[in-house]
Amino acid sequence: MMTDRIADMLTRIRNAQTAGLERVEFPASKTLESIAEILKSEGYITVAKSYNHKGRRYLRLALRYDEGKPIIRDIQRVSKPGRRVYVGAGELPRVKGGYGIAIVSTSHGVMTDKKARSEHIGGELLCMVF
Repeated sequence: MMTDRIADMLTRIRNAQTAGLERVEFPASKTLESIAEILKSEGYITVAKSYNHKGRRYLRLALRYDEGKPIIRDIQRVSKPGRRVYVGAGELPRVKGGYGIAIVSTSHGVMTDKKARSEHIGGELLCMVF
């Protein structure tokens, strides 16, 4: 049984980019689909597709590269099952001076730090991407 699906997703993305793979697949959940849609809308990946195979949902991501180098330089899990990290609207971090994004789970859904800051809401800081 997997206890931290988000950390598994981030590790699979990190490993696939290190290996130079075009795509990565893993078991899907609604939270992972939301994170994938944010990565797609921010331009870190090109395709995020959910599909069913033998009664289970999977998520397939197509990774982006620029001249052979991955677009995602680093992707880190912040809040973990053993230590949750919650931030208020005024405490949301600016990742790499605004060049990266933080993904936050709020009462209004999963969103980027910029959107949460504009809506003046805080939540659980899931991960940071730059």
